Amino acid sequence: MPDICIIGGGIVGLATAYAIAQKSPDANLIVVEKEPAPAKHQSGRNSGVLHTGIYYKPGSLKATTCRAGKRAMQQFCQEHAVPFEICGKVIVATDESEIPRLDAILQRGESNGVDCQKIDSQQLREIEPHARGVAAIHVPEAGIVNYESVCEKLVTRLQEFGHEVRFNFRVEQIERQERQVILKSKRDHITVGRVINCAGLYSDHLVRLAGGNPVARIVPFRGEYYELRPEYRHLCRHLIYPVPDPKFPFLGVHFTRMIDGGVECGPNAVLALAREGYDWTTIRPGELFEALTYGGFQRMAFKHWKMGAGEVWRSLSKSAFVTALQKLIPEIQSEHVVRCRAGVRAQAVTARGDLVDDFQIQIDGRISHVLNAPSPAATASLEIGRVIADGVLNG
Repeated sequence: MPDICIIGGGIVGLATAYAIAQKSPDANLIVVEKEPAPAKHQSGRNSGVLHTGIYYKPGSLKATTCRAGKRAMQQFCQEHAVPFEICGKVIVATDESEIPRLDAILQRGESNGVDCQKIDSQQLREIEPHARGVAAIHVPEAGIVNYESVCEKLVTRLQEFGHEVRFNFRVEQIERQERQVILKSKRDHITVGRVINCAGLYSDHLVRLAGGNPVARIVPFRGEYYELRPEYRHLCRHLIYPVPDPKFPFLGVHFTRMIDGGVECGPNAVLALAREGYDWTTIRPGELFEALTYGGFQRMAFKHWKMGAGEVWRSLSKSAFVTALQKLIPEIQSEHVVRCRAGVRAQAVTARGDLVDDFQIQIDGRISHVLNAPSPAATASLEIGRVIADGVLNG
């Protein structure tokens, strides 16, 4: 019987298994994933940024795990020949009204030990000649990586350690017993000593399957991307971000140079019509009904309906999306970009309608639930895994 089962073959689940394997070499682990391969959802559909921790409240779990996790991720990539690049980023204030928020971000970055400097418009043009703003923060230590490649390497390392990663295993039932937990799929079952739920978009469903009550509920937000046509990639050298609105955990549409040389623009944030709804045509009525009738979502939507309407309009209108991009790079025209992929963010929302900002882990006896792990969870994953491993092994 395996000692521990990790549910979820995304980067947080795999990193958690990896941390346990390193800390307790004699432990018998199994990772189960409902898809036929790792990183098919959030982990393989994000912007691929190595975040620095500049945005996050000092002392928060996001801030501490992001800083340590970035260092660990870079070391892991170096040791295992996963390509990454420290390319730097700029956070751009496009008008004077954004300067106080820019200064607040700079202060947070300095408090978190991030290598960051405030620069003027001329210095911004030297770094990103096509970007326009009245001031910016330069973050030279920001980077990029392909997290799907990281996940594939984590699977390989776990298998080399002698642990099982079982794909096409969707957990349908969870049965608690005094000294063990039984996980059942349609065709099979696994009996284990402890369980760690890293199911991302379905993490709150698994809390309920285990007989618990999630402290917050997942509401799926789709983020859609465009990409620059190859002949216009010169318009963005590195990473170009706007000054985010502190009321929301989303960073706004931005430009991201990818590790393969492409440049993506986005994402926006609209309610997904299914937890894995990557376009407007993918609808799961039960999941949509669950989101729309959740009091927390209704309260959030009432408070932020104007922002939400703008996000929907940018989703439906390419010209509106391009207008948002032009705030950062005025030269951008509609013909310069083409629609590409989309991702869905598993955002925990409280019953009061508040978007949970920090990472959230809920312990329930033999089962640990990772209930909120959006960006920068990929960057922070190896450190999040270490934190969870310490709790499980020492608990």
